[in-house]
Amino acid sequence: MDSIAWYGNNSGSATHPVGTKSPNGLGIYDMSGNVWEWCQDWYGDSYYSTSPRQNPTGPSVGSNRVLRGGSWINRPDFLRAANRYGNAPGFRFGSLGFRLVLPQVR
Repeated sequence: MDSIAWYGNNSGSATHPVGTKSPNGLGIYDMSGNVWEWCQDWYGDSYYSTSPRQNPTGPSVGSNRVLRGGSWINRPDFLRAANRYGNAPGFRFGSLGFRLVLPQVR
Protein backbone atom coordinates (compact mmCIF):
# COMPACT_ATOMS: atom_id res chain seq x y z
CA MET A 1 0.00 0.00 0.00
CA ASP A 2 2.81 2.43 0.80
CA SER A 3 4.08 2.32 -2.78
CA ILE A 4 0.76 3.35 -4.43
CA ALA A 5 -1.19 5.46 -1.92
CA TRP A 6 -0.99 8.32 0.56
CA TYR A 7 -2.96 7.50 3.72
CA GLY A 8 -2.97 8.18 7.48
CA ASN A 9 0.31 6.43 8.30
CA ASN A 10 2.48 7.86 5.50
CA SER A 11 0.92 11.16 4.40
CA GLY A 12 2.15 13.56 7.06
CA SER A 13 -1.50 14.69 7.32
CA ALA A 14 -1.43 16.46 3.96
CA THR A 15 -2.24 16.00 0.29
CA HIS A 16 0.60 15.34 -2.15
CA PRO A 17 1.20 16.11 -5.84
CA VAL A 18 -0.36 13.62 -8.25
CA GLY A 19 1.96 10.91 -9.54
CA THR A 20 4.42 10.91 -6.62
CA LYS A 21 3.55 7.27 -5.87
CA SER A 22 3.64 4.30 -8.25
CA PRO A 23 0.54 3.57 -10.37
CA ASN A 24 -1.86 0.82 -9.27
CA GLY A 25 -2.23 -2.52 -11.09
CA LEU A 26 -4.25 -0.80 -13.85
CA GLY A 27 -1.56 1.83 -14.42
CA ILE A 28 -3.66 4.61 -12.80
CA TYR A 29 -1.99 7.06 -10.42
CA ASP A 30 -3.63 8.15 -7.17
CA MET A 31 -6.81 6.10 -7.60
CA SER A 32 -6.70 5.21 -3.90
CA GLY A 33 -5.68 7.55 -1.12
CA ASN A 34 -4.44 11.14 -1.27
CA VAL A 35 -7.97 12.62 -1.62
CA TRP A 36 -11.49 11.20 -1.74
CA GLU A 37 -12.74 11.53 -5.32
CA TRP A 38 -16.01 13.41 -5.85
CA CYS A 39 -18.17 11.63 -8.44
CA GLN A 40 -21.17 12.75 -10.46
CA ASP A 41 -23.28 9.82 -9.18
CA TRP A 42 -25.96 10.33 -6.55
CA TYR A 43 -25.33 8.24 -3.45
CA GLY A 44 -27.78 5.57 -2.24
CA ASP A 45 -27.14 3.56 0.96
CA SER A 46 -28.21 0.26 -0.53
CA TYR A 47 -27.83 1.01 -4.25
CA TYR A 48 -24.50 -0.75 -4.76
CA SER A 49 -25.65 -4.02 -3.22
CA THR A 50 -28.26 -4.37 -6.02
CA SER A 51 -26.68 -2.32 -8.83
CA PRO A 52 -25.14 -3.57 -12.06
CA ARG A 53 -21.66 -4.88 -11.30
CA GLN A 54 -20.02 -3.04 -14.20
CA ASN A 55 -20.10 0.78 -14.19
CA PRO A 56 -22.96 1.42 -11.73
CA THR A 57 -24.24 4.96 -12.19
CA GLY A 58 -26.01 5.45 -8.87
CA PRO A 59 -29.65 6.33 -8.25
CA SER A 60 -31.32 8.79 -10.65
CA VAL A 61 -31.93 11.34 -7.84
CA GLY A 62 -30.60 12.04 -4.38
CA SER A 63 -29.25 14.59 -1.92
CA ASN A 64 -25.67 13.29 -1.56
CA ARG A 65 -23.02 12.74 -4.23
CA VAL A 66 -20.59 9.81 -4.18
CA LEU A 67 -17.10 10.10 -2.74
CA ARG A 68 -14.76 7.19 -3.40
CA GLY A 69 -11.22 5.93 -2.90
CA GLY A 70 -10.27 7.16 0.58
CA SER A 71 -7.74 9.87 1.43
CA TRP A 72 -4.57 10.86 3.28
CA ILE A 73 -6.52 10.88 6.55
CA ASN A 74 -7.82 7.28 6.36
CA ARG A 75 -6.62 3.84 7.36
CA PRO A 76 -5.41 1.55 4.54
CA ASP A 77 -8.64 -0.52 4.59
CA PHE A 78 -10.58 2.55 3.33
CA LEU A 79 -8.33 2.90 0.27
CA ARG A 80 -10.32 1.13 -2.43
CA ALA A 81 -11.88 2.64 -5.55
CA ALA A 82 -14.93 0.49 -4.76
CA ASN A 83 -15.26 2.17 -1.35
CA ARG A 84 -18.13 4.64 -1.70
CA TYR A 85 -19.39 7.22 0.74
CA GLY A 86 -21.89 10.04 0.27
CA ASN A 87 -21.96 13.69 1.23
CA ALA A 88 -23.85 16.84 0.28
CA PRO A 89 -22.49 18.45 -2.92
CA GLY A 90 -21.61 21.66 -1.05
CA PHE A 91 -19.52 19.89 1.60
CA ARG A 92 -15.85 20.92 1.66
CA PHE A 93 -12.84 19.39 3.45
CA GLY A 94 -9.11 19.18 2.75
CA SER A 95 -9.23 15.46 2.00
CA LEU A 96 -11.72 15.79 -0.90
CA GLY A 97 -10.89 16.32 -4.57
CA PHE A 98 -11.84 15.24 -8.07
CA ARG A 99 -10.23 13.62 -11.09
CA LEU A 100 -9.92 15.25 -14.50
CA VAL A 101 -10.02 12.75 -17.34
CA LEU A 102 -8.75 13.55 -20.80
CA PRO A 103 -8.81 11.27 -23.81
CA GLN A 104 -5.45 9.97 -24.91
CA VAL A 105 -4.12 11.82 -27.95
CA ARG A 106 -3.02 9.43 -30.69
